[in-house]
Amino acid sequence: MGLYFEKEIGLINIIKQVKDVRWSRTYTCWYLPCSRDYYDNLCLATSRHAVVDNRQLKEYLQQRQALVPDVTVRVHKSTSDLIIQYPLNGQNLQAFTAYKNLLTVTKYSPSTIKNYCNAFHQLIRLLRDRFIGDLTKENLQSYLLWLVEKKKCSETALNMAVNAIKFYFEKVLGCERELYDLPRPRMPKKLPDILAEEELVAIFSKITNIKHRALLMTSYSMGLRVSELVSLKLVDIDSKRMMVHIRLAKGKKDRYVPLSPTVLNVLRDYFKIYHPKEFLFEGTVGRAYSSRSAQEVIMAAKAKCNIRKTGSIHSLRHAYATHLLENGTDIRYIQDLMGHNDIRTTIRYTHVAKKAIEKIQSPIDRLGL
Repeated sequence: MGLYFEKEIGLINIIKQVKDVRWSRTYTCWYLPCSRDYYDNLCLATSRHAVVDNRQLKEYLQQRQALVPDVTVRVHKSTSDLIIQYPLNGQNLQAFTAYKNLLTVTKYSPSTIKNYCNAFHQLIRLLRDRFIGDLTKENLQSYLLWLVEKKKCSETALNMAVNAIKFYFEKVLGCERELYDLPRPRMPKKLPDILAEEELVAIFSKITNIKHRALLMTSYSMGLRVSELVSLKLVDIDSKRMMVHIRLAKGKKDRYVPLSPTVLNVLRDYFKIYHPKEFLFEGTVGRAYSSRSAQEVIMAAKAKCNIRKTGSIHSLRHAYATHLLENGTDIRYIQDLMGHNDIRTTIRYTHVAKKAIEKIQSPIDRLGL
């Protein structure tokens, strides 16, 4: 909380006595941590000398609560600057709250809620005093054009923006399809870089931390998404049946995958040292290991092995599917193991599997050069 007032020695001396007060050279003001206790202490200390005008603070906290309801969570400086510089008007603030509440009630995944809210929030921040519900289809198309030309958004980000807008006008407002039937970008059909078996051997053998090795070996051996990996619990590992229960994965679907005997032995060694209580891989104070930490493990391991191929934890999932296909596993089984709704998603691995295409001879090799 920034404290702004006309320079007065008596008041300055009183402010200096307030607990944890600091001076900011950047903003040329005194400031305090933003909490109810600190605010009450300030009001008590200055009650006989000044009146605290908290209108700006109230407006900020109201805007902040719409984005981050948990007051204990620290917001990034860029987010707080955005709230201050581009505050939402009352109607759009209510629209954003209704939007977020409907996503929550309809049980969208936390990652989807976050992505949709970020995309929707970016749009309504630009509107100033204009209500989001008054926008026309032409307005929305102009916004998408702005994202392409000015923000240089990728096809994925642009598609997310369309989904976020569509959800508001279709689900929250119940508008006719004509309004939110927006053009979508053509998605690029990129193929992933596939880690070779030799590269995986190098990665697993050079990791000295048993927890990190168990984490990456578990990911590769089951073809897990990073969210599935960090959500695994001890009760999901069935060593009697040698199966692992993947719960509420993408699309809120459960599935079973085989438990590798090799990985089971590594997990037992890991368990003897770390003794996780609930989650298979735990971070601080018993919570699930964070997705970011898991990504840092794979990036550090690849750097240690001087592997320059792109990809994160998901690259282990790509390698799992590709190596199964190269070893002759039926693509229908791979679809079930990967948790794909559409077989076309699985078929793309036929484009990177080397079993069939390695037999094709390049015509230059028949020239006898």
